[in-house]
Amino acid sequence: MRSAGVDATRRAGVSDLLHFDRSGVCRYRSRSAFGVERRRDEGAGDGMANEEERTRTVEGLIRAMVEAGELTPDPAQLTLARRLDRLDREIAASDLAVKGSALGWLFGRKAQKRETIRGLYVWGEVGRGKTMLMDLFFEVSPVARKRRAHFHAFMADAQDRIHRARQDILSGRVKGDDPIQPVAEALAAETRLLCFDEFAVYDIADAMVLGRLFEKLFDLGTVVVATSNVAPDRLYWGGLNRALFLPFIDLLKRQVDVVELSAATDYRMEKTDGEEAWRMPLSPETDATMEEMWFRITGHRPTIAEAIPFRGREIAVPQACGGFARFDFDELCDRPMSAADYVQIARRYHTVMIERIPALGPDRRNAAKRMINLVDALYDRRVRLFASAAVVPDAIWSGTSGAESFEFARTISRLTEMRSAEYARQPHLGDVGDLPDEEAASDDPYPGA
Repeated sequence: MRSAGVDATRRAGVSDLLHFDRSGVCRYRSRSAFGVERRRDEGAGDGMANEEERTRTVEGLIRAMVEAGELTPDPAQLTLARRLDRLDREIAASDLAVKGSALGWLFGRKAQKRETIRGLYVWGEVGRGKTMLMDLFFEVSPVARKRRAHFHAFMADAQDRIHRARQDILSGRVKGDDPIQPVAEALAAETRLLCFDEFAVYDIADAMVLGRLFEKLFDLGTVVVATSNVAPDRLYWGGLNRALFLPFIDLLKRQVDVVELSAATDYRMEKTDGEEAWRMPLSPETDATMEEMWFRITGHRPTIAEAIPFRGREIAVPQACGGFARFDFDELCDRPMSAADYVQIARRYHTVMIERIPALGPDRRNAAKRMINLVDALYDRRVRLFASAAVVPDAIWSGTSGAESFEFARTISRLTEMRSAEYARQPHLGDVGDLPDEEAASDDPYPGA
């Protein structure tokens, strides 16, 4: 048995309970596992009086999964489940009061302003069950206007809307001079409850608009629930012009309760071992195994293509799912990529899968140099690595002369350590420090390869 780790929806019974649709939203498949139908009766109490009531709360679902043998009890996760249920009740009570006030207006009473509800910012190391609990909360919440999104996808949508609003202002189609105000109003009209997975800020464009956008969203009554691997004070750590970002952190802490999920174990890593982390040889069977492993470590959530804005261009990420990224070797090491590019990938993703690593000889010297830089970046930031390869790490580089032979010895040592359970237990260091000067100044040293 395991605790409510990130892939709990993959196991028997729980997978019958939940699935993720193409938008990344956790949905119910059925209640057959617990013999109940989902409905929310008017005037239901807060207790756990019957089986049906248990399935209307995050705590009830967690307890039902434990009793079904799907999960082991985790006090930290149960405490967070109760806090999420309390937030659900607070939103419902606030919305009911506003509804009653609106009806009272018909009889001459003054309409009541919506009560400010503090959201939640849940942070902790990877694999502790943050996303699982937030998805359960999202599903059981009766709020009609709710949205669950990966933070980067939400900001991409917001930036697109801001750009269109700016164009409308410049063309005279819309009056005013603030493109953020109409965007915030539209988002707030669409969304009462906004749930973010993987709240992290790397892009200066996002950093510079977050404060103004979210100040307006909070003023308009949007309640935010977010998960993150870092505490709010560590957001955008080492980022360009970070001093301009600090007011947003203060705003966030005024509007949400910050909760650290300090479960002792990374349950996701219990499902893998050193042999699984490095698969050989290259074959259709290995490809199928890697596909299954990707589904397993991501909890079968939808995969999207992402792009990391960096120095006026974009670093393509063919497949991403929250803090997970997936590449072919040639997409990383057979294209002009600098050490700084790899650092950006390592900062954003706590787990990286690299497939089809070939054996490299002197004719692939540039690819070998890029692989050295790639492994250094992943290792330095404690990124979890899963790979498929033609050979064991010791046999990847077959050259016998040149700097690559000396440097690849370090790469072999690091690849070996990255397959260990001790390495897997270390926290991701994605936001620690800024780019070293030599990385910040470098472009791909092997152009045209």
